[in-house]
Amino acid sequence: MDPKKLSEMMGRIQKGGKGAGLGLGFLAAAGSVAYGLYQSMYTVDGGHRAIIFSRIGGIQPDIYREGLHLRVPWFQYPIIYDIRARPTNLASPTGSKDLQMVNINLRVLSRPDSAMLPTIYRQLGTNFDERVLPSICNEVLKSIVAKFNASQLITQRQQVSLMIRKELTERAKDFNIILDDVSITELAFGREYTQAVESKQVAQQEAQRAQFVVEKAKQERQQKVVQAEGESAAAQMIGEALNANPGYLKLRKIRAAQNISRTIAASKNRVYLNAGTLMLNLTDEEFDSASEKVFSAKKR
Repeated sequence: MDPKKLSEMMGRIQKGGKGAGLGLGFLAAAGSVAYGLYQSMYTVDGGHRAIIFSRIGGIQPDIYREGLHLRVPWFQYPIIYDIRARPTNLASPTGSKDLQMVNINLRVLSRPDSAMLPTIYRQLGTNFDERVLPSICNEVLKSIVAKFNASQLITQRQQVSLMIRKELTERAKDFNIILDDVSITELAFGREYTQAVESKQVAQQEAQRAQFVVEKAKQERQQKVVQAEGESAAAQMIGEALNANPGYLKLRKIRAAQNISRTIAASKNRVYLNAGTLMLNLTDEEFDSASEKVFSAKKR
């Protein structure tokens, strides 16, 4: 404010007399009272708790819930805690039982014990989670993961998660911290172990493929053996039938002639071949004589 204007205002107040001075004093007193009332009240929001620090007695044991509360200005001031669960992501490289490096990420929902806020403030302050959670999480993870092999961490992930949650919850109680949830969000192994697992899977697949090829070859060989045995038995049966009755050969020729005639009848092309070549000369003497020659040759 301009000094000239301030001096002019003070001069007007002095010229105003006694009444103006009283009004100004009353206004100053009212302002002081209003400021004192404002400083003597504080509000605790939902999901929060408050404790009082006194310049005379230190931290007070009382815990104040949500709402409007009173305090003595200057001598007392509130310390407000958020008691809602807050998520914290923690990562820890850990060695497994078979000396494999495992990178585990944990998601922890933590909150302070509302009944122990004065003790928490004396020991840890307001940033209790930053002071405690990283150290106890690393300690618990290293002790639990060291009990399992790398393969067990994958196949028994639920059991590992339950053990970590139990141990971490018990450990956090020593610092008056409540853990509502502990879950494994990521489980990753080192590059060398990952490559070894991939190579093992590829080798197993190659072995299964080779086994399949061998089984297929065995089946094909068995099929050829059965087919050859069938053909040999069929040839033997045909030979026995020819030796026993020469009419069998005539019957086969008649059936062949039937198939040939059926094929020629269905064809749209013209055929100029000898009837004997096509075995269609069923009524000729040559048809029977040819069969008798084959039968006599078989007997010899």
